[in-house]
Amino acid sequence: MSEPAHDRRMLEALVCPETRAPLRYDADAQELISKAAHLAYPIRNGIPIMLVDEARKLDD
Repeated sequence: MSEPAHDRRMLEALVCPETRAPLRYDADAQELISKAAHLAYPIRNGIPIMLVDEARKLDD
């Protein structure tokens, strides 16, 4: 089965709920990265999980 296709415009419209900063899409990890908040928001079954409690903390 192939990876779910993401609508690039939809992903570009999302911002970090913590900082309101833009996010970078990491296709390999299936995450949206917020450099400003040092968080990675997961994408599960094609759905971005935009909850700070669900985000992974990034190493500095």
